[in-house]
Amino acid sequence: MRDDVQTETASAYRAPAWLPGGHAQTIWPYLLRRTPHRLRRERVETADGDFWDFDWLDVPSNASAPLVVLFHGLEGSAQSHYACALFTELAAIGWRGVVPHFRGCGGELNRLPRAYHSGDHEEVGSMLAAIRERVNVQTTSYAVGVSLGGSTLLNWLGRAERSAAEFLSAAAAISAPLDLTAAGIAIGQGANRIYAHAFLRTLKPKALAMAALFPDRLDRARIRLARSMWTFDEFVTAPLHGFAGADDYWLRASSKPWLATIRLPTLVLNARNDPFIPDSSLPAQDEVSRHVLLEQPAHGGHAGFLMGPAPGHLAWVPQRVLQFFKHGV
Repeated sequence: MRDDVQTETASAYRAPAWLPGGHAQTIWPYLLRRTPHRLRRERVETADGDFWDFDWLDVPSNASAPLVVLFHGLEGSAQSHYACALFTELAAIGWRGVVPHFRGCGGELNRLPRAYHSGDHEEVGSMLAAIRERVNVQTTSYAVGVSLGGSTLLNWLGRAERSAAEFLSAAAAISAPLDLTAAGIAIGQGANRIYAHAFLRTLKPKALAMAALFPDRLDRARIRLARSMWTFDEFVTAPLHGFAGADDYWLRASSKPWLATIRLPTLVLNARNDPFIPDSSLPAQDEVSRHVLLEQPAHGGHAGFLMGPAPGHLAWVPQRVLQFFKHGV
């Protein structure tokens, strides 16, 4: 992995002509048939008395094969379309993978009044430490985060600086909302409300179940009234994780300010037509460290980047990420 100056590049990605527009390029990938993979689930106890669920893609014949850690997006999992696409590519080249599910995303409510959020860098650091304990010390490891997972990973990388290289060789963030205020405002406007509605459809039931267990931490009546990501973050994310409110959370949890202190080779990929990440909020090269490679293609939607004739496939992002991991470009 090269360690010289990284420069902003024109991405090779081109959206298929039959799938125009950021909304279509975001939504259609969710509808594609997903390739199932045999994954090994591990319940990992946390230091604070809670648990994580890790889903492993193993290579039984090679315990030292390179490993890619995938931090999923908001309400994502190892079954998300981008995770299935990545695991398909990893299996093809004999690499291993693992998805450490954020709390509440493994299919079971967690024990503590805690969930996850875009600035959850301490959780990322703890998850990586747990993964490091479970692999051969000679293993070459990489990390990729998608959407919220990309934001959390970048938050951690910026704070870890050079110590990130103690376990990871390189990292990538795909469709990360680098400026949470800009993204939070955008997802609450116009047609973008369909995405907020989709997220709230699963976020609210989890929050209501947690409120039933911890009524002193969450107000069930307010949660029921939540109709936007701002109100959900105001009534749930902020009180659970020590923020003064949604605005405070969006400001303090944004990963954009930490791009300048990253010391690990890192690819940051954002489509300029992402429906709820305004291109005006994306960084320029002079706002990031020399170890960060920015790619900002005109198209791709949010965590989409579909390729090929209809119905298309999702191999482009995994292949691009693996190219960066292998060659640094």
